[in-house]
Formats: sequence, structure tokens, C-alpha cells
Amino acid sequence: MSVPQLRPCGEEAWLLDLDDNRMVHRWAAAVRQADLPGVREVVPGLTTLLVTLDPESTNATVLRAALENLRPSPEQADDQGHHVIEVRYDGEDLAEVSRLTGLTVAEVVEAHTGTPWRVAFCGFAPGFSYLVGGDARLRVPRRGEARIRVPAGAVAIAGAFSSVYPRVSPGGWQLLGHTDAVLWDTAAEPPAVLRPGATVQFRDVG
Repeated sequence: MSVPQLRPCGEEAWLLDLDDNRMVHRWAAAVRQADLPGVREVVPGLTTLLVTLDPESTNATVLRAALENLRPSPEQADDQGHHVIEVRYDGEDLAEVSRLTGLTVAEVVEAHTGTPWRVAFCGFAPGFSYLVGGDARLRVPRRGEARIRVPAGAVAIAGAFSSVYPRVSPGGWQLLGHTDAVLWDTAAEPPAVLRPGATVQFRDVG
């Protein structure tokens, strides 16, 4: 396996450019399992991995050398567990998604629940997880006009992604339904339930 391109992010981090998201999680697992001295955070993106350091324990040169010596195996995976999320498919955009995809509403629900999703990365807002790997027929654009207020627990899709809004926020994704699952809790450690590397299965509960 070739060494990815490493780009400095200031004096306390390296950004690894990788081919795809599965490779990102393979490298994330390798970095965590290697327990490299001075590594502070390992933050997956869609095709990048940010590795930050504690300057009191190491420096950028030492960390770069350690990263260049890593060789993740194909079997390595950043396993963050499996989650089943119960959804009421009554979203405001369900009919529009049906129109855009050419599927019936029932087929939209079947497509969304029929394939396990994987958390690629987190962003936009605390606890907002970008899920990939779903049924390709559900690839639809964002709404033409974003909503000012999307409720917590709204289950949505846009492009190749699905997600659950962890708390009230603006948003422009297509809303399919709603879940009562609490996916962001500042009193918990870690506060985000869905972390990069986890898998998600949506379940229709009417």
C-alpha cells in the first residue's frame, strides 16, 4: 500500500490525502491501533484524515515519520459499532423525493431502510453525521431553498448522503421522516452517538 500524501496543517497536525472513504477509515484504525506517541486526535473526512499532535509529547517531524512508516492492512477497519434507528417516514419532502426518483413513496422507504449506511465523517454541526453507502436510486439534490428550522431527529437525504439532524438547525436536505433517537448528548462521553466508522440501519416504524 502506498503512503498517502501528507500535508502540514500548521505546526500541530498532518492531513493525509486518501483515495476514498474506506481507505480513510482503514488509516484511522491503523493510527489509533498503533498508539503513536503524542497523537491527540484522529479526525476522518470524506477523503482525508487529520491527525493532530500534542506539542509537549512530540513534534510534526517525528509524527510524519511515524505516519509514513504505517502500513494499514486491508482487514483493518475503524469499527465504531452498529446502530439501528427507528424512523417514522412522514417527512415533508417524501413526496418530492418520490417524484425526483421515480419511485413510489413505499419504494423510497424500502430503499432507505433496505441497505446499511456507514458514517463517513461528521461536520456541519456537532453530531451531524454524513452517512454513505445507501441505495443509489435515492441520490437527489438538496432543496432549492433551505429551511430556517429543521427539527431535531429529522431524517434526511441529499446527494449521496443521508443523515439525522441531531438538534434544531437550519438545513436544506430533503426530509424523509423523523426519529426519537437522541444522537447528540453533551452530558455523554462522547456526546455524538454516530461516529465515523459506525454502521447504521434505518427501520420503518410507521
